[in-house]
Order: sequence, then structure tokens, then C-alpha cells
Amino acid sequence: MDGSVSVDWMGLQERKGEIISHLVGGIAGLLERNGIEVVDGQASFIDKNTINVIKNDGNSLKLRADNFIIATGSKPFIPNIKGIDTEGVLDSNEALSLEEIPKELIIVGGGVIGIEFASLFKSFGTKVHVVEMLPYILPPIDREISEMVKMNFEGQGIEIYTSTEVVSIERINDKLEVIAKSGNDEVVLSGDKVLISVGRKAVTEGLNLESIGVRLNRKGIEINSRMETNVDGIYAIGDVTGINMLAHVASEQGMVAAENIMGLNRDMEYNIVPACIYTKPEIASVGMTEEEAKNSGIDYKVGKFMLSNNSKAVIANEFNGTMVKVITDKKYDEILGVHLFGPRATELIMEGALGLRLEATLDEIITTIHPHPTVAEGIKEACLAVNNNAIHAAP
Repeated sequence: MDGSVSVDWMGLQERKGEIISHLVGGIAGLLERNGIEVVDGQASFIDKNTINVIKNDGNSLKLRADNFIIATGSKPFIPNIKGIDTEGVLDSNEALSLEEIPKELIIVGGGVIGIEFASLFKSFGTKVHVVEMLPYILPPIDREISEMVKMNFEGQGIEIYTSTEVVSIERINDKLEVIAKSGNDEVVLSGDKVLISVGRKAVTEGLNLESIGVRLNRKGIEINSRMETNVDGIYAIGDVTGINMLAHVASEQGMVAAENIMGLNRDMEYNIVPACIYTKPEIASVGMTEEEAKNSGIDYKVGKFMLSNNSKAVIANEFNGTMVKVITDKKYDEILGVHLFGPRATELIMEGALGLRLEATLDEIITTIHPHPTVAEGIKEACLAVNNNAIHAAP
């Protein structure tokens, strides 16, 4: 044996299809068992209490209701770049359905989706280039964590170009050539495919919202904390609102809207929403970044623990340049933010989310026994490090 491995790409695609079918089928079964009628088709408002649905069989149906919840989601945003419609230029939906793994991939956009795809295709053996217009990748997350991710991924062989703007895309023979500008310098990259991943936009086309007066902003449908639009009886949830394009946010917004429709009184809270980025190693955060704490004028402290000192991270071989970072209020030692870059980060972030929800202090995390060996021990160590008391790291 030469130690080489290969990827069964079509097997992966088949497995993906099976999982989607299983999960979608489960949701369909729940709807049926709860007596919910599903009408497949294109809906548009006639008035605030009536929609017209052009069904998939071509027939139309009018539905009336006292309340409507708009949950039409989002779609990939396609920027105005010369050659954007060239064959081989993909959006994030198309990238998941490729017939073969590209040998070389250029990703335009270093946000969450772009970096997730970079990590994914790198693990398949693809040579990956990421081009980001901002001076840093992953703009929503703590800047120090972002820089650590960049260094880690570059160490894996992913080429990342920040402060670089794509000017044009052109097919030359059997390759795609991307021309970009970095300051006064020109950057030329060549690849088999180009993935455009510069964000998503709310889907509002065809709903006829303007005729009933539903207010839109630059992100999507405008709503209040109860999920209400400016039109009585019409609610909106999920990506179409453009507030926070995460599945778990959409789910919670849906529950808030339903409860308010049923006569309860509930507001949506966004300050303790955990964010998860499914790379290898994983990235997760909840609460304030250090930049947000600094800009808000809060007197804060920071504790950091490198996972090279954590046995489980070493066992998982995801310890190089990975870290737990905790931000606290200086006066009361209240947890304000938790940021993870390392194995199982997307699972472990719930400790931080629950801590913020309960207004936990450093002492409450520190005096909670964390099992060994786990990556979760790193959260306790980072809390200890706030006051320079970490046990498994040099002071």
C-alpha cells in the first residue's frame, strides 16, 4: 500500500441525496400527521388576506387567511463581474452538484460559505484559491479568530488573497482565468471552475408585495421583533428578512411568529445567536467579538487557550493554531462572548450560548467540572486564563 486515498465522488453525491430525501420526507410526514395541507406552486398576494397560487399542474387556486407568514428564503447573490456568465462559473447551489471534483478551484468571496467550500474541496484534494475584497476573511467573526483561521488554512495549502477584487473572468482553452486587482497589482489565477460566493439575497420576486404595501429594505422584508411586517396580519421569517441568514434563526423566528399569531406575546432576541462555520477545523462563536466590546466602550477582559495544550484536540490532529477565546465584563466577570476554532466547535458553542443566556460568570464556568479528555476543557481553561490562572498553559 502506498498510503494514498481517493474520494468516491458519485458515492458522496448519492449519500447526499439519500440524506436530503430522508430529512425532507420526515418533515413531509410531520406536516401530514399534524393535518397541515401543502400546496405546491407559485404564490402571489392579491390583497392582504388573499393569495393566488399557480400550482405545478398549471391550475390556479385562491387561498384566504387572516394571517400569512412569508418564508421564501434566499438565493445566491451574483455580482456584476465581467464574464460572470462564462461556462464553468458556479454559484453555491451548483457547486454541491458537480459531476466531478475540480483539480483547481477559484472561490470569489471569503465569507462563511466561501470558506466552508474552500475547506471542503481542499479535503478532496482540490487546489483552492480564495479571493476576498475585504482585508480579512470571515467578516462576522472575531478578528483574531479570523486571522488564525487564515493562517491555518494557508498552512493547509489554501491560497487566500485579501484586499483583492475580481475584475473579470474569461475562458482560455480548457481553463478559466480570473483577473483581479490588489491595490496597484494585478493578480491572475487559473482554475477548472470558479465558485461565486459573495453572499445571498432575499427572494421576494413574484410575491406582489408592493401592491399590498409590505415594506422592504435593502436586506429584505422589514419586520419588527414580533416578526410582523408593516401590514397587519402579514409576518415574515428566515432569510427573506435578511436579518441573520441561519437556519436555526429562521426556525426560532417561525416559532415567535406562530406564537404571536396564536395570541401570545413574544419578541425575538438576536444577541445570543450561536454562529457555526462547518470547516475543518470548525469555527463557532456566540455573543460579542472583541471588536464589538471595544467599540461599545465596555470595560472588558479576554482569556485565550491554545488547543495545542488540549489532549482531545491533539488526538483529533486539529490543534495547530486553534484556540478558545472568552470575553468577559471586567466589573462582574460576566461572560460576554465565546469564540472557538477547533474540533467539535459547532457542538461546544452551546456551552457559551447557555452561559450568555443565563448571564453566567467566570466562576460559574470554572467551578463546573468539565470531563476529560474533551475539547470542552478548553472553555474552562480560557475562562481561567482571563485572570491569568490557566492550569494547562504557561502564565
